[in-house]
Amino acid sequence: MAKIAVELEQALARRRHDGAPGSTRPRVLARGDGWTVADVMCTAGPQDRPYEERHTHCTIAIVIAGSFQYRSPVGYRLMTPGSLMLGSAGRCFECSHQHGEGDRCISFWYAADYFERLATAAGARGRHVGFTVSGLPPMRPLSPLIARAAAGAVGWPGVAWDELAVSLAVGTVRLVAGVSSEQRGSPVNAEARVSRAVRVIDRHPDAALSLGTLAKESGLSPYYFLRTFEGLTGLTPHQYVRRARLREAATRLLTEPGKVLDLAFDCGFGDVSNFNRAFRAEFGGSPRMFRGTSGFRTT
Repeated sequence: MAKIAVELEQALARRRHDGAPGSTRPRVLARGDGWTVADVMCTAGPQDRPYEERHTHCTIAIVIAGSFQYRSPVGYRLMTPGSLMLGSAGRCFECSHQHGEGDRCISFWYAADYFERLATAAGARGRHVGFTVSGLPPMRPLSPLIARAAAGAVGWPGVAWDELAVSLAVGTVRLVAGVSSEQRGSPVNAEARVSRAVRVIDRHPDAALSLGTLAKESGLSPYYFLRTFEGLTGLTPHQYVRRARLREAATRLLTEPGKVLDLAFDCGFGDVSNFNRAFRAEFGGSPRMFRGTSGFRTT
């Protein structure tokens, strides 16, 4: 299991040992003029009653472990690793953990005037007053940024948080412009089963996770599981597993030594040529190039 998920499990174990209710604890990683980034560890679970909160800043939160349900005035979304939770300053929201304990996010908080300037630079027309959707599924254009943020959360010193804050905001605004609708509702029972599969993938991305295996784990037929999974996460199970493996590989490339070949096998890829092709398509360069550069792809 990746260090990111291990640290979340350790936080959950401490909460259980202490018998304490779930809580959300932000750890500020960096801040600048108009932006702050924090590692937010949440240990809430089904036993904790959700309550209404309010975004104090424009928020883009990258989910890096766990899952939860997020509801805001502009929609509802099941949040899973690799997805983005979006919040507009002043808007109320609610997070719940009906189907499992805990999550971990890298949250970027922007002052309103600073975010307005970034939105304008991204091509937003008129005054950008807030997000029109509650979140985004894992999307390829943001994969390099998400991997670097995750690596920074577990101690990689090479992340330039100021550049990442700008690139993430601009990239997100551009992607939101192309999103036309929110997730359609699914029965709570089906959502719980998909959440169970997501957590299996999150903990063991290197395992043999076929459609049949994940459907059986969820207690659904392969057809219904495929349709429901894609409707809730924005990706097919195969795409989701592949993207989870690539995020794991990218984070480890930045934070661990070792041969690319060994890392590819550890992350569930059967041969290095397939890994190299998939990695290049996802991150815009070879694994060695990604490991050796601190630049960002923003287009």
